[in-house]
Amino acid sequence: MATSSVLSTFAAAAITLQLLLSPASASPHMKYIDAICDRSHDQAFCVKTLTTNPPTAAPIGLLPLSEAVINLAISHAEKTAIFVDETAKKDPTVKVAFTECHKAYLAVAADLKSANVKLKASPDTANYDVRASSDNMRRVNELVGKNTDKASTTLKEMTMQMEKLLDLAAGAADAVDDDDENMRLRV
Repeated sequence: MATSSVLSTFAAAAITLQLLLSPASASPHMKYIDAICDRSHDQAFCVKTLTTNPPTAAPIGLLPLSEAVINLAISHAEKTAIFVDETAKKDPTVKVAFTECHKAYLAVAADLKSANVKLKASPDTANYDVRASSDNMRRVNELVGKNTDKASTTLKEMTMQMEKLLDLAAGAADAVDDDDENMRLRV
């Protein structure tokens, strides 16, 4: 009797340990997250972002997850555009540069919205739309890259986050496409 109790305790401990040590991809919805994060430059950021944001944490399929990922990027682009616009109105020392940055972020949001619309029917075109946003991020970096004021520093941080989200969005569009022709562009 004591042996059976020890064995069942040992079995329970082994099962618990296996669950704790098993990779996150063991859960059914992780295969969708993995499909996107495997295409990301920063896989740790990707997994953390997609598993901690409610719209992406428990995907029901690859297409809905990819749409949610692009929506995260759209939301960040729109919030950054608002920040840049408000700062340009308040601070005359950054007005010219921030007005151009505002235009860039509005273009990024438009490109991402276009990508989301095209995602199901033409994931290659959606991927192109996401990648087109990178030109706007380079423009923002050129405009404020050397600035050291607080608003520019904040914008640089927001732009770095935007670049990471664009990487995830490109990975999401590529995962929906699933022909891996765009994988070579990510290296």
